[in-house]
Amino acid sequence: MKKYLLLSISLLLTLLAQAQQAKVARINVWYDTTAVAELYDRIPIGLEFVYSDSSTRQTAGMLRGNLRWNKIQVSTSNGNIRDGILYFNRLQLAKEHYRVTVTVNGEGTAPLSNTLTLPYLVGMRFNHYADSIKRNIRYYMNVEGKFNSGRVLPLDTVQLRFRTSAGTVIGQDVLVEQNDTAKAVIMEAWYKANPNLYIRSEVPVKIMPDPDLPPPPGQTRPRGRRQ
Repeated sequence: MKKYLLLSISLLLTLLAQAQQAKVARINVWYDTTAVAELYDRIPIGLEFVYSDSSTRQTAGMLRGNLRWNKIQVSTSNGNIRDGILYFNRLQLAKEHYRVTVTVNGEGTAPLSNTLTLPYLVGMRFNHYADSIKRNIRYYMNVEGKFNSGRVLPLDTVQLRFRTSAGTVIGQDVLVEQNDTAKAVIMEAWYKANPNLYIRSEVPVKIMPDPDLPPPPGQTRPRGRRQ
């Protein structure tokens, strides 16, 4: 009889402990702002579990917590999360107003979600390093993007699509051949993730050859008059 009484008391204490155990009330989610999410489609993220007794627990990795990623079930509205790294699709990100919802299942509660808002492009500009284009020499179409995070970063063909009124586009260069009669080149650039972001610039083509360059075939450089 005493044995059964002790067992009953033990079970009762266990049930009371489980009833009093704090449960997850909400989750917070952050991303690593030093990972240049403006340009790259993978960023470290961190989760914080906030319990009903106001205690907290953080994931390993970016937040340096003791909760391992392989111990939780986590999903995302865009891409996937592997070992604390969020891999996302930037085109989808633009359609969803740069928001990614992270959902955690399990942890003794119903699924809990929170949303990340990632930085996005708000403007672009050409930043020409030379005021004219030389024939037969590639001219780099330098574009800078301004983001809502306050950062100004260089953009390339991963993010941009280019078109020019003359010459040949080679990657992010424009090449005007020697026999091209264009006096200027109009450059256009579109942001792939949001084609409404568009810029245009006109750069003149240099007419006179540099003094240290040989004249075009069939022409001779004029000589000075003898005294």
